[in-house]
Amino acid sequence: MSRNQPAEDAAMACLDAFMIAFNARDIGAFEKTFNFPSIRLASNTLRIINQGDQSQAVFEQTALKDWDHSAWEKREIIHSGPDKVHINTRFTRYRKDGSVIGGFDSIYVVTCEDGHWGIKARSSFAP
Repeated sequence: MSRNQPAEDAAMACLDAFMIAFNARDIGAFEKTFNFPSIRLASNTLRIINQGDQSQAVFEQTALKDWDHSAWEKREIIHSGPDKVHINTRFTRYRKDGSVIGGFDSIYVVTCEDGHWGIKARSSFAP
């Protein structure tokens, strides 16, 4: 498959916005980084996420109890086409003091639907 640089740039910008919104705990901005319905596969559980499903309660989950922020450690394009990009990622979760909670490998699928680039699916080893 040939690469599609404009799609790759748009997908990376989507992941940048995703991380910024998540770290800011800005649910409105966070939801704008998805194409709904979106799928998350983590902890051996498939979850279908619809618009409006996200809330501040996500930050009170056990997995995020000590969490302060996250950062991308790796983002490598696997495949790209004009309306879909597969990205091999690794992100790290940090506590407020900068100590590491953990690093997690993930695959993100970012799609363009009706002109909007958003996360359609992600599979992660994060809890």
